[in-house]
Amino acid sequence: MKKIIGTETEFGIVLKGEGRTDAVTSSMFLVNSYPYSLSSAPLWDYENENPLLDARGFEADGERERPGAEYNKLLNKPLSNGGRYYVDGAHPEYSTPECSDPKELVLYEKAGERILELSVEFANRRKQGEGRFSVYKNNTDHKGNSYGYHENYLVDRSVSFEKLSSQLIPFLVTRQIFTGSGKVGSDVRSDFIPYQISQRADFFEVLIDLNTMVKRPIINTRDEPHADPKRFRRLHVIVGDANMSEITTYLKVGTMALVLTMIEEGREVSGVELDDAVRSIKDISRDLTVKEKVRLSRGVAWSAIEIQREYLSAAEAHFAQCADPITREILERWRKVLDQLEDDPRQLTREIDWVIKLDLIESYMQRHECGWKDSRVAMMDLQYHDVVSDKGLYYALERGNHVERFLTPEAILAAQAAPPEGTRAYFRGTCLKKFPKDVYAASWATVLFNTDNGVIKKVPLMDPFKGDKERVGPIIEKAKTVEELLSLLAG
Repeated sequence: MKKIIGTETEFGIVLKGEGRTDAVTSSMFLVNSYPYSLSSAPLWDYENENPLLDARGFEADGERERPGAEYNKLLNKPLSNGGRYYVDGAHPEYSTPECSDPKELVLYEKAGERILELSVEFANRRKQGEGRFSVYKNNTDHKGNSYGYHENYLVDRSVSFEKLSSQLIPFLVTRQIFTGSGKVGSDVRSDFIPYQISQRADFFEVLIDLNTMVKRPIINTRDEPHADPKRFRRLHVIVGDANMSEITTYLKVGTMALVLTMIEEGREVSGVELDDAVRSIKDISRDLTVKEKVRLSRGVAWSAIEIQREYLSAAEAHFAQCADPITREILERWRKVLDQLEDDPRQLTREIDWVIKLDLIESYMQRHECGWKDSRVAMMDLQYHDVVSDKGLYYALERGNHVERFLTPEAILAAQAAPPEGTRAYFRGTCLKKFPKDVYAASWATVLFNTDNGVIKKVPLMDPFKGDKERVGPIIEKAKTVEELLSLLAG
């Protein structure tokens, strides 16, 4: 498998105690407390960023973000692992570097959790008892507000957005049965919901739109490729939950990557179009049996498992001759998970977040003879997502070997500082590490260097597959100065 993938995670933040401030100020304090930020503080290059461009062919009204230099540095921390750590609205946010396969993506997303944990540790030291930060990798404050987890996939521009949308809507609405993080209660319905599969499902109101914060759509139309716009589009997926489980994240991005590859290569899944996708995403989230049916546009009703099996069958046929081990593993896990969900979801208490959390909470309720409305149960829901290792309930399950994983602590530690080797993130991250005082600014598609004569030189990175270690590693290693690097790149 070779598919450019990245994720953006907005983290929930709480500051308790005398030093409480507004969420934006707290988020900036936290981001600027990360102890391994680059001392030279390069700018983030906003020049080519325009989140107002719509894939339907127009530009929405609004102001593009263009912070001044000092505020830019407060908001943004380009990382030596090729990622970006920054403040987005009222939240600290971590974007992984561009990864070239789903396992690599899981590694760099987990590295982001450790970056946030270090930030919490050092922010609390700086507060010196005035207040204590807590940070959560979840999607809701349980007060009617949601914050995002966004997946990004590089897609061939020749595939029409209309085709992508029609093919993906049934898949995205139903995949929550194995990608949901689980949630106690409901944010938008008055009826009592003890527990549901997805943290995000409550918040989707329309089918297709550009918004990400109000009237959230199942398909987001942002057309901001961060790459050559004639060749690529970046599919910006906002419908997923932030996951703690390595296996859940792996399946989430892995199955999505396979489905996108199928669409790019001409294979379609037909007959699964939903009659009312916005209603279906909520109904599926509330069905812990995963067996209830939703209505299709052709007049029949299918379960989420049945719809997912249509995509799986198409993928198995499409990749039948593919020997890539990650592709084979994703297909096998996908089928096994669907089989177990159909038989009994409780078989997945080691792999799938919503089942892991449900089992944990129900065990607690049985021991303490309490119900779903008990405040301790709501707290457990939140604590499952705490990024501090000795506080987060998910990490406690990891330490007790109660959940399946495939990453090692050593690999996660290395990924906090070293970029992926197979994408342009290698060039960005390695230059930030080797020439920290000479990088004036960086973005996903550019690195700008200060030169001896005072001229800013821009190196464009419009193809995410280029700038990898194989192509530029020897050049960066040979160059002793930025001038030598630029000369070698030009030659």
